[in-house]
Amino acid sequence: MSEINMIPMIDVMLVLLIVFIISAPLLTNSVKIDLPTASSNPVDTREKSVQLAIKSEGNFYWNGTLKDKDSLQGLMLEASHQTPQPEIQLQADAHTSYETVAQVMALLSRSGLAKIAFISLPEKP
Repeated sequence: MSEINMIPMIDVMLVLLIVFIISAPLLTNSVKIDLPTASSNPVDTREKSVQLAIKSEGNFYWNGTLKDKDSLQGLMLEASHQTPQPEIQLQADAHTSYETVAQVMALLSRSGLAKIAFISLPEKP
């Protein structure tokens, strides 16, 4: 006989399938308990973030207030010393030059800020 007998392997696979079908519902059941209630203030675990907006004219906005480049660098250094460091949410106008965005990113990097998020609008359908 030159062929492999597949019948024993099929039998084993069917038995394993039946075992998994029976044991799967047992793994998903959870224990229902009645937890006690307590009055406490919720802990704010969200990370702090800073919105940095760049207009196409070259204006910079730090959390909505207009800043020049020198005061912006001071704010970045101040934010880099905070623990934990805030996330910088960078919003650039659609017509802002790439050079301006790259300069701001380099300034952020030199200041020691590593968490940078780019904010954009979703496409309109």
